[in-house]
Amino acid sequence: MVNVAAAGGSATRGMTAEERKVIFASSLGTVFEWYDFYLYGSLAAAIGNNFFSALDPGSRDIFTLLAFAAGFFVRPFGAIVFGRLGDLVGRKYTFLVTIMLMGLSTFLVGCLPSYASVGIAAPVLLISLRLIQGLALGGEYGGAATYVAEHAPDGRRGAYTAWIQTTATLGLFLSLLVIIVVRETLAPADFDAWGWRIPFLLSALLLAVSVWIRLKLSESPVFQRMKNEGTSSKAPLKESFGHWPNLKIVILALFGLVAGQAVVWYTGQFYAMQFLTTNLKVPATTAQTLIAIALAIGTPFFIVFGSLSDKYGRKPIILAGCVLAIVTYFPIFQGLTHFANPALEAATTSSPVTVVADPNECEFQFNWSGTIKFTSSCDVATAALYARGVPYTKVDAPKGTVATIKIGDKAITSYDAKGADAAAKAKTLATDLGAALKEAKYPATADVNAINKPMIVLLLVVLMIYVTMVYGPIAALLVEFFPARIRYTSMSLPYHIGNGWLGGFLPAIAAALVLGSGNLYSGLWYPIIVAAITVVLGVLFVREPKHLTNN
Repeated sequence: MVNVAAAGGSATRGMTAEERKVIFASSLGTVFEWYDFYLYGSLAAAIGNNFFSALDPGSRDIFTLLAFAAGFFVRPFGAIVFGRLGDLVGRKYTFLVTIMLMGLSTFLVGCLPSYASVGIAAPVLLISLRLIQGLALGGEYGGAATYVAEHAPDGRRGAYTAWIQTTATLGLFLSLLVIIVVRETLAPADFDAWGWRIPFLLSALLLAVSVWIRLKLSESPVFQRMKNEGTSSKAPLKESFGHWPNLKIVILALFGLVAGQAVVWYTGQFYAMQFLTTNLKVPATTAQTLIAIALAIGTPFFIVFGSLSDKYGRKPIILAGCVLAIVTYFPIFQGLTHFANPALEAATTSSPVTVVADPNECEFQFNWSGTIKFTSSCDVATAALYARGVPYTKVDAPKGTVATIKIGDKAITSYDAKGADAAAKAKTLATDLGAALKEAKYPATADVNAINKPMIVLLLVVLMIYVTMVYGPIAALLVEFFPARIRYTSMSLPYHIGNGWLGGFLPAIAAALVLGSGNLYSGLWYPIIVAAITVVLGVLFVREPKHLTNN
């Protein structure tokens, strides 16, 4: 890669018809893949009830989120497999393979039997399909971003690749839109029983359209030129990760930029929805509608910040988004509580809940396997409160003390779930806890009529602006970091480790943090700390790549 000596008018000329076709075709296919991938997250509650119904509510939520994260876990492996393929045989044919894998596995999710029908085989099959989706997506993003970037003129890559950046949000928006329409069409019981499958089954139609459009594309001109000249890489994995100069760039790109981008992205789009529905008990349709409105308003800013990065640089915009997130996440999410469930906020102030327990009995309930049982009286008490969306504080008690839940002047004794009479005690605890919370005016769900929808949308749009700041320029930045001969492989791995692992596990980690502490906002510490690490490393060690050419 070399400096642009004379870009001529490439940075200012209009987009050609061929370039518009490339962007449209690449983006449409990628929108479909993100639609497929995000259906699971948007339908997490229904999927949990159908595939993990044998678990207690707290474990069910966490394990459902971990199954969602399973797709993210394998994305780096998909990046290695398909990145290598893309650098060896071409961009076009590789992302044709990935879109087929994604589409077929998504369709099959809609056909799977539930836990009630086939037992443990149901979640095993579900997770297997999630793994296939993750592998496919690991190869898709790098291919689409590289393909578009290699068609873009120097000085316009931020603007051109920003269209690819919109696809994740548009895919989420499309998944929410389809789900809302299906929900409103069916009775709630029918949607929970079988209607949730419809959005997955509809993906077959989207797959057919996306494959047809991509078949009309030609190979990337940069790759075709390398192939004709015999300069393409024969060992992209070795060149990407076996040579320290390139590996160092991979590591810096991951921790100095992508890590922060990933957690800000997932907090703004996924954790915000999880926070509204799980922590604040906003009805799913209401929360999804508000999120969809915010996505529609915020999506154009991907193009805005992608274009601005051509002028002012990728790194400053990405790091600025991270800094804003670090500084404002707590007040923004406190604002969501205030405007989405004011009754919960009032009850927390007038009748705070405490759990008095032996601290040695209180475990960090990160149920990574879904099979761990948290049976102590402390864990039973905190799980019961978490399931009802009730914040609490812990008070240490002498060793051996049975945990007690205090709500105002009421005290409810918990129990050890290992006992033979655990089922009867669970019923008693649920009855007593429900009555005490009702008396203290803790709402079972958020009152839809009391939700300040315009203010919720405003706060969600602010979170979306942060998402567009960190995500809009990231594709152009990663493309420019690496030479064309190993670009697909090199850029895909840091992107998918950051977004697949650090971002993908954010909902499960945040849920465990809230469950363990009782504080509604404890889950925010994870994205804040990761974003802070990125800001420090990015400022000190990451160079600005926007002045580099497309070779």
